[in-house]
Amino acid sequence: MTHILPIRVYYEDTDMAGIVYYANYLRYIERGRSDWVREIGIDQLAMKADGVVFAVRRVEADYIASAVFDDLLEVRTWATSIGPARMEMAQEVWRDETLLFRAAVTIVCIAASGKPCRLPAKLRSLPL
Repeated sequence: MTHILPIRVYYEDTDMAGIVYYANYLRYIERGRSDWVREIGIDQLAMKADGVVFAVRRVEADYIASAVFDDLLEVRTWATSIGPARMEMAQEVWRDETLLFRAAVTIVCIAASGKPCRLPAKLRSLPL
């Protein structure tokens, strides 16, 4: 299941050269993951109330091409593997038919104590 989140590039997203500042791609993919989780029916506020939150353990990112002010982008998000305690995700940012950014992201859950814990059952049972 691939989730698609449209994002418009605003002036505040760009650097002095007029292109999207590299760290903003991480913000874009965070929004994509948050919307993907919401779409599959996981309530992150309820998780937090239970003392469990998602955390990014690892990101491997490739910057392929630049986006600029007013571009309409698509953040594409999907899970590549889901285990008991970690999930691997692939994310891409596209402008029309041009791939701009690609990331492999490892997600875990941590308890309020900071210790790792199992992913929610609803997530672990997703078909890939």
